Amino acid sequence: MANGCNVMVTPLMKGDEEVVDLRNKFETALANNPGIPRPQLMVLRHTHVHAEDDPEGWKVGATAINRFYRTFDAWFGNKQAPVDGFLAPSPEEKFAERPEFELENIRKNTMIGTPEQIIARIRHYQELGVDEFSFWCDNGLSHEEKRKSLKLFIDQVIPAFR
Repeated sequence: MANGCNVMVTPLMKGDEEVVDLRNKFETALANNPGIPRPQLMVLRHTHVHAEDDPEGWKVGATAINRFYRTFDAWFGNKQAPVDGFLAPSPEEKFAERPEFELENIRKNTMIGTPEQIIARIRHYQELGVDEFSFWCDNGLSHEEKRKSLKLFIDQVIPAFR
């Protein structure tokens, strides 16, 4: 903050209450550095946009994000060797008692939804004082699935913010 740098926060698998907490920390840091011009605040979120006519489309994104974090766990645990540069995800059973890994909670806690749902969430972030939103699609989906989600974001979400 003291160096005038913009700030990016990443709530990972936590919900919008974490975005509020991170924004509050940003505001505290700003208050602790009087005279510094307000830098921009960006939120990076796992994002998956699905079509309105596909009510189960959210499961595609939630499943991929679940796999992403289980793969991260395998990497972080450092108990297996990569094969051709890739690690197998930790088994789902390992996370049976961890509610943040349940698909419905991933849906709620990350940026998954139809264009209208995504627009509403990003508008909420704007109301909180977030300046930038970063679409994070490194989630294990195929290139085609990522492309489809990003296209919906570009075509149907971004125009709401022009």
